[in-house]
Amino acid sequence: FAKFSAIGALSSSHSRPFDASADGFVMGEGAGALVLKRLSDAINDDNQIYAVIRGIGASSDGRGKGITAPSELGQERAILRALNQASWSPDMVDYVEAHGTSTKVGDATELAVLGKIHSTRISKLGVGSIKSQIGHLKSAAGMAGLLKVIECMKHRMITASAGFSSPNPTVDWNSIPLEIISSNRAWSAQNEDGILRAQISSFGFGGTNW
Repeated sequence: FAKFSAIGALSSSHSRPFDASADGFVMGEGAGALVLKRLSDAINDDNQIYAVIRGIGASSDGRGKGITAPSELGQERAILRALNQASWSPDMVDYVEAHGTSTKVGDATELAVLGKIHSTRISKLGVGSIKSQIGHLKSAAGMAGLLKVIECMKHRMITASAGFSSPNPTVDWNSIPLEIISSNRAWSAQNEDGILRAQISSFGFGGTNW
């Protein structure tokens, strides 16, 4: 707490990712677990399948500007590697569960990267962050985002990012095809195959991006 407070990373009130009033994150506590299995084995064993992980991408920008400074290049590399492994084009993604820490610089950097990657979209791409609801779980933050997306897929409903009312003014929202999910909405597939597809980001303190 002392370290994060000293660098101005903590909010005194609430975690509001991508909002004009975002002033830092709220630390949370939690853990999660998944049962992973090859898709072919799960089908053969007649298991209940909640979601399929099609691609994973990683990068390290530890040689960047500093331990707390986000790197656009590092984030972009991780996301594009995941999409490439999944054999997806960016336009196939229905929703992005962002890292969304509720810091002005971090949020603006992440939105800039997402806007660049999804620049060819015609319709707006929904973005959210579970940190608005349960805080930043630090080493378990990525797991929390993944579990949220799986639950949203299960219920075919995208839950809102809490506390979002006014967009971050440092972001040129007119130039990026993104919108923050500010109220719960039904999740319908954007693709003709009817499959729900999500992109999840988890950027580690110190330069490790997933």
